[in-house]
Amino acid sequence: MEVKVLDIKGKDTGRKVQLSDSVFGIEPNKHAVYLDVKQYLANQRQGTHKAKERAEVAGSTRKIKKQKGTGTARAGSAKNPLFKGGGTVFGPRPRSYSFKLNKSLKRLARKSAFSLKAKESNIVVVEDFTFDAPNTKNFLSVLSALGLENKKSLFVLGDSNKNVYLSSRNLKASNVVTNSELSTYAILNANNLVLLEGSLEGIEENLSK
Repeated sequence: MEVKVLDIKGKDTGRKVQLSDSVFGIEPNKHAVYLDVKQYLANQRQGTHKAKERAEVAGSTRKIKKQKGTGTARAGSAKNPLFKGGGTVFGPRPRSYSFKLNKSLKRLARKSAFSLKAKESNIVVVEDFTFDAPNTKNFLSVLSALGLENKKSLFVLGDSNKNVYLSSRNLKASNVVTNSELSTYAILNANNLVLLEGSLEGIEENLSK
């Protein structure tokens, strides 16, 4: 598919780029997308949750009443989970939520995410740009020119650009990554993708392996 190349003022440069159909024009595999996003979110979890079980609760181990003749159920310890202040039954324990996915499935998920954005016409290609120094005001003017000031956007750079990254860092709705840092979650979490020209070759190369 052909896409117009815009400048940072949102004007057509008169040039067009060809987006690879093998990356931006496939039939999306929604299950692959689901698995990749699930893995990404699972990896964000710290897994440090912990509840004390009956062996870990502070308290006496004395038998609190005689075994028989009370007319109530037998009880051996105040740390019994049935009592207030007792241990927790099957409570959470520290664990890792991460799980493995094949590289080919993750590539399919990212291609599916790109294809979904392309189908919705939410991909913009902008010529490469940089700033002389970090300046949020300059980055906001780029967003405004592209009509993205009130939308969640993801800027994809070909190579790391510290000034562009720092200019966007305190804007909640905008994110800047390089083509090697792309994830399915980041692509889908943005309303619009802004691909710099220099990133296209790297994206297609990474996803065509």
